[in-house]
Amino acid sequence: MPELPEVETVRRGLQPVLEGSIIEHVETRRPDLRYPFPEKFVDRISGRRIASLGRRAKYLTAHLDGGPVLICHLGMSGSFRVEASAGDRTPGEFHHPRSKDTAHDHVVFHVATQDGEKAQVIFNDPRRFGFMLLSEEATWREHPMLAGLGVEPTGNTLDGDLLSDLFRGRTAPLKAALLDQRLIAGLGNIYVCEALWRAGLSPRRAAGTISAKPGGRSARSDRLAQAVRDVIADAIAAGGSSLRDYVQADGSLGYFQHSFSVYDREGQACKRPGCSGIVQRLVQSGRSTFYCPTCQR
Repeated sequence: MPELPEVETVRRGLQPVLEGSIIEHVETRRPDLRYPFPEKFVDRISGRRIASLGRRAKYLTAHLDGGPVLICHLGMSGSFRVEASAGDRTPGEFHHPRSKDTAHDHVVFHVATQDGEKAQVIFNDPRRFGFMLLSEEATWREHPMLAGLGVEPTGNTLDGDLLSDLFRGRTAPLKAALLDQRLIAGLGNIYVCEALWRAGLSPRRAAGTISAKPGGRSARSDRLAQAVRDVIADAIAAGGSSLRDYVQADGSLGYFQHSFSVYDREGQACKRPGCSGIVQRLVQSGRSTFYCPTCQR
């Protein structure tokens, strides 16, 4: 499933086309995705101008002037592509074959951009685990899909003190705590593995062991908070990871996977200078965890 950096990359790819554009017409080519489309979905968003395109955790949000907020999730295989009415103007170099099977083009937004051009923004989702929902502008943050989400792992909000407070007393493995969307929103399996390696912390250790006593400081929580922020920032800068069928909005593939230190590197030498360890894989809560048992303690 695309993680936060992939969703942010999609947002940035769609932003130049969608922000300020008028949604002239919407085609829904089936009655549902993971969930049925909201009642009067097409009527409620057609004719509206997209004031801004945002992101909350792994959700895309389109804020419409005088209308609702469109909440989108890519699911396992969902992706957007942008095409001009006169032909395919999709920028970017195709480094691997990209499916354009129109049988999986489930939603088509026909828009008029601020420059007066016509474009189509197409949502393609072979597995149909993605979805599109609507919420009122005043209450979108309280939508059931978003209300329980924790802090974003970007910017300075996520620091060592906050991690220390969030994890204090928790006996769950550190990796499980990082993946708990009620605590930190948007982190996924790939980047948690990478952040734990950068911080030199074992995914097996109890989450509470990195916390300081109230009022104190913890070098471990400081180190982990910095690692999380850095790995997310690096992945966004690289355009995401492009595992399996993930593609950016411009059709090209992300390249952060070429910088993986542990993820999907089972049996290979640890990349940390001076470490003689070998990357191992274990299964936690049904997910593969990659780590170096020598330098991650």
